[in-house]
Parts: sequence; structure tokens; C-alpha cells
Amino acid sequence: MKNAIRISITLTGLAIGAMFLFSCEKDLPTQAEFNAYVFASLDENGGSWKPVLLAAADQIQIPAPADVSSTAYQDELAALRLAAGNRTAEQTAAVAYWTNNPTVRWNEIALELVAKYNLIPGPNADGTYTLPNPANPGATPNFPFAHPPYAVRALAYLGVAQFDGLVAAWHYKFTHNRPAPQEVDNSIPAAYTGNLLPSYPSDGAVVAATSRDILSAMFPLEKDYLAEKAAEHLASLIWAGANVQSDIDAGAFIGEEVAKIALNRAKTDGMSKAQCPKPVSDSLKAAAFDRFGWQWDNLEVPPRPVGLTPLFGQVTLWNVPTVEEVRPPVPPAPGSPEYLENEQELIHFADNMTNEWRRIANFWQDGLGTYTPPGHWNRIAKEHIIKYRMNPLRTARTFAYLNQAMMDGGISCWDAKYYYHYPRPINLIPGFKTIAGTPNFPSYTSGHSVFSAAGAEVLSYIFPEEGSKFRNWALEAAISRVYGGIHWRFDAEVGTAQGIQVANYTIAVAQNDGSE
Repeated sequence: MKNAIRISITLTGLAIGAMFLFSCEKDLPTQAEFNAYVFASLDENGGSWKPVLLAAADQIQIPAPADVSSTAYQDELAALRLAAGNRTAEQTAAVAYWTNNPTVRWNEIALELVAKYNLIPGPNADGTYTLPNPANPGATPNFPFAHPPYAVRALAYLGVAQFDGLVAAWHYKFTHNRPAPQEVDNSIPAAYTGNLLPSYPSDGAVVAATSRDILSAMFPLEKDYLAEKAAEHLASLIWAGANVQSDIDAGAFIGEEVAKIALNRAKTDGMSKAQCPKPVSDSLKAAAFDRFGWQWDNLEVPPRPVGLTPLFGQVTLWNVPTVEEVRPPVPPAPGSPEYLENEQELIHFADNMTNEWRRIANFWQDGLGTYTPPGHWNRIAKEHIIKYRMNPLRTARTFAYLNQAMMDGGISCWDAKYYYHYPRPINLIPGFKTIAGTPNFPSYTSGHSVFSAAGAEVLSYIFPEEGSKFRNWALEAAISRVYGGIHWRFDAEVGTAQGIQVANYTIAVAQNDGSE
């Protein structure tokens, strides 16, 4: 494990100034205001990029399309011309909403669902707790509880499936080179112009079908809503004059097949066992106490019998070989000089809380009812994707690698949390109070710090011009948890180093996927 990164208490002007670039409504998954734009590049070689789950881009087979001179295609073109030429106001609004980069829109929908379901189950009248049940998602409490580990996993599978589906789509686009309808017939009133991608298969249809199926599995109570969104998205491709029906059918087929492959992985990745029974949780606590002489205890009233997802550290990683390889060193023993220094710092912050420290703690809180820390970094990614006019394939690649790294970071963080079972400040400092509640899991390392450092490192690789800004934001997210009294400084500093180390595994994969 690399040396921990020292987080300066005095924030740089860059970090503070850059933070205000975000909307004050950052806790809500707001929709980006952007029009269809000309892509910075078409990535004509995208079909040769290395997918994540597919063995090759042509693993999913689709037939060759009919020639544009054929009767079948001309009939499709006539239907398209009629539909696009008679768009209603409602259909025009749908075309504008989905844009020519709908990968962004589906990520926003995912964040909306995370925020909606990020509600911790409360106690029953008798002081017991009932957990969300995936076999009966409509029961009380509803399934899922979209906490940070659940959220980052959903976002990772969504991004990976979109990316693999679009690599396949790009392969067939430039194999068959069927021109866009507007190039075949310039009387088609195309809503999205300026991007001369081949139209078969439809990349929009790939994204619609894949996203619908992945998110329906992750948020089963939203299946009807997601089906409606996907149906509107698919129809908007016709209303926009972007694709004929055979383009859409082929793209939807790819999307559905890729989603099946991704969901088959999800079924066996260990997440279903992450929220383990009390005897298993108790055994982790006992092992930590035997090993180190300390343990974390839940201080809620009534206390929850089990912390949040004790076995998330055993979920299948994407790019890190093993959690042991990135497990951080033993934290300072309570009573040691380093511990006492951290304790005095927390007491100082609590006794001398400034408006600036409080604002920073609140800004990066990303707690219940929000899209969580991983979602916050997805929003940051989205804003820069639009700024740099990425095409749908580049966009999916960004979300895929960002969320793989953050999921690996979360898995490694949760491994450390329950391996060390380190108490939080509220457990060890008599009479100590936080300004932001106390999470239901051990302290070391800080999840916010790991997620943020991993996310910032991947985004710095993808948007190198913005790297110093992203890394300053990650440091600010880390120190925010110390200001809030949630974490010790060593939780944040070691967590930051851990997130960077984990992200480097994903970046190494990205550097060799053929896209550079």
C-alpha cells in the first residue's frame, strides 16, 4: 500500500472555486441542459476496442442489413419520412430530451432511481428491523435500499453493458456502412445533424434496450416506468429521422443480449450475500477484536443487529486481482500518539466549527435521499462528457471505467472496514457529536475518500486537462468527512491513497483497450 496522502486543512483556492461550478441543487440528479451536438470524434475504429464482458465485438450476431436501394429499405424510409415530417409538439420534446447522446440521459435516470431508493429501513414498532427482500420488492421496506455499495454496483453494470453493446454496434456500423437516412434522402427532416455515423445498428436502440433491462433488474419496482422510458426513447429515433425500423430492431437486439450477459455476471458476483446474517457479522467483529483488540459498535437506538453489507468486501472485483493486494495497513491503535493527534483535531473542529467547514461537510455529504458519493462523481463525469462533446461510445466508456474503479474501490474499502472493524470517533471520544449523523458501518477506511479518489483518478485519465481540479475535489470530499466528525483523518488520508491505488488497475485496462 502506498503512503497515505496528506490532506491539507487549508483548502486551495482552486478546490473552493471549482466547487461552486456545481449547481446548489447537487443533491438532486438534475437533467443536463444540452442540445444535440456535433461529436468531437466519431471513433471509426470503435468496433475494434476491447469490450469488458464480451469476448469480441462480434460475439452477438446480427444479419447484414438490406441495401438502401431495396424495396424493404425504401418502405422503411417512406415510413420514417412520414413520422419525422409530422412530429407533434410532444414528440418534438421527446426528441430534444433524448438527444443524440442518450447514454447521458440513461445515466441520469439511474441516478434518479438511486436517490429515490436511498432510504434506510427504519425499525419496526417492536424494535426489530426488516430488510428489503429482492424476492418481494414491493414489501415494506421496498427493495432495494440503494446505499453507496448498491448504487455503485448498479452504475457499474449499467456502464459496462452500455459500453460493450456500443462496441458491438460500432463494429457492425463500420462493417456494413449503411448511411444515415438523411444521407439517403435529404428530404428527411432529421433532428440530429452533423454526425455521419452509419445507422445500422442504431446506437440509440442499443442504449435504450440495455439500460432498460439492467435498471429493471436493479430496481424491479420501476420496471413499468423503465419500459415506458425505453419505448419513448426507441420511438424518438423514428420521430427524429435518425434510424429506420430495421436499424432500431438490430440495435435493440444487441442491447438485450448484452444485458443478459451482464446480468448473468451480477447473479453470481456475491452481492446477494453482502448483507449477511448476524452470526456471520458477529464473527467478523470477534475476529477483529482478537486480532487488534478493538471493535466498532452500532450506537443507534434501537441498535441494528448487523452493519451495512459486511460482506461487500467479498463481491467480485472488476480489475483489482484481490482485496488483499490493496488492503491498507493497520490503523493507529486507540491511545497511540497518532490516534491522540487525530482525536484532538476532531475535538478542535467540533468546538470551533466554521461556516466554511460546515458548508464543505454538507456539500459532500451525499447521504440518504441523494444519489450517493458514486452518483456525485457520475454527475461530474456527465458535465464533462457534454463539455467535451463525447459521442455515445466514448460516453459509455467513461461511465464504464469510472464505475468499475469506484466499485472496486468500494469493495476494497468494505473489506478494510470489516477486517479492521475500527471504531468511529463517536465510539471513542466521550460525549462527541457529529454534524452529519453516523453511518452504520466501521470507520476505517473512509468510503467517501475511496470512492472520490478512485473517481477523480479515472476522470483525470479521461480528461487530463481537468486532472488537478478533479483531484482537489477528491481531497475536499475526503476532508469533508473529518469536518463532519464522521471519520478520523487517517480514515480519509489512507482511503484517498487506497482509491488512487485501486483506480490505477482500471486505468491500466483502459489504456490497453484500443481506444487511444
